[in-house]
Amino acid sequence: MNTAQPPDWNHIRAFLATAETGSLSAAARQLGQTQPTLSRQVAALEADLGVYLFERVGRGLVLTEAGRDLLDHSRQMGSAAEAFALAASGQSTAIEGTIRITASDVLSQFFLPPVLRRLQQMAPRLIIDVVAANDIRDLMRREADIAIRHSRPEQQELIARLAYEGTAHFYAATAYLDQRGRPQSAEEVATHDFVGLGDQATLISFAQSLGLPLEPSQFRISSHNGLVAWELVKQGFGIAPMDIRVAAQTPGVERVFEWIEPVRYPFWLTTHRELHTSRKIRLVFDLLAEALATG
Repeated sequence: MNTAQPPDWNHIRAFLATAETGSLSAAARQLGQTQPTLSRQVAALEADLGVYLFERVGRGLVLTEAGRDLLDHSRQMGSAAEAFALAASGQSTAIEGTIRITASDVLSQFFLPPVLRRLQQMAPRLIIDVVAANDIRDLMRREADIAIRHSRPEQQELIARLAYEGTAHFYAATAYLDQRGRPQSAEEVATHDFVGLGDQATLISFAQSLGLPLEPSQFRISSHNGLVAWELVKQGFGIAPMDIRVAAQTPGVERVFEWIEPVRYPFWLTTHRELHTSRKIRLVFDLLAEALATG
């Protein structure tokens, strides 16, 4: 890699657009360039860095390991460049109208408030509607402008970004563990109660894949509302999985099953293709992506 000067931002922008759209033609349309021009910019970046960023699979492009390593850095640069442009032009304070964000009830309570506070400071004329729901709202029917979900949408008309890989453990209230004991092996799991969240069969199957031999009879109480289920855990009704960042904000709970590997799950940011033309959607989308990545 040539260390005399940093890579050209236009080349980095071409790489980012290609990575997010999955093809040179789509990236060229997004940036308003010709495909040959964009291809040359990506090739120039690869030459500057001394690595290959993409490999061709069928008709599409897939990131190499080096490309994946550089993707988050390029996204941060893109978000910073957008924020700089907005601030320089004074457009962030001029952004107005309503934007609807949908996320799970737990995410809406524990994660969104500080992000929304910062958003209000950046765009004080923006009206924000938070739809706290665990079901998948239909972006295509405009039930929301931006969604935070744990699965990637299937509709090709939507734009999705993997913003963060979350980590979860199993937790229980200290009072519960003082009374029922702290399980030290998979065999001891059968003596404990669990709090159900969502589909019980799915949770049992998932737990069994981790080596926890759960049975339906151990779920004596449950709720489809994540906040209610977590409150039941806090009140000592049993054990349940939870994101480590939520648990860190909750006094009186302890991690259990230390021998189990941390559970990893994705956070996908999804929106309409208006991301490329709407200043307010771009501002909120990038701010949410940054907040998810940094915690």
